[in-house]
Amino acid sequence: QVQLVESGGGLVQAGGSLRLSCAASRRTFRSYAMGWFRQAPGKEREFVAALSASGGSKDYADSVKGRFTISRDNAKNTVYLQMNSLKPEDTAVYYCAARDSAIATMIPERYHYWGQGTQVTVSS
Repeated sequence: QVQLVESGGGLVQAGGSLRLSCAASRRTFRSYAMGWFRQAPGKEREFVAALSASGGSKDYADSVKGRFTISRDNAKNTVYLQMNSLKPEDTAVYYCAARDSAIATMIPERYHYWGQGTQVTVSS
């Protein structure tokens, strides 16, 4: 079992930046592919970014490409989502997810562990 705890959410003005962190409870974190997803009110959960276990493969949703960066620090069992040039449409609860595989995927059903989420609100 892997426990994931997100942090770093908050309220920011449009054009601002936030960095989300997701701390994992297990040392085997380095063997897991990681993903970030988000869910806005009244909408389905959507893919944001994913990162392979090695960190060598990254995927991004088209809506965040060039603005968001996913990274990981295996020594700290932590994955990050740096969010720049934030827009009001980025407002959502952001979830971290871990997959018991080294290969990243955009499909949420293929992730085995989920955090509780952190709220990101972007004001216009």
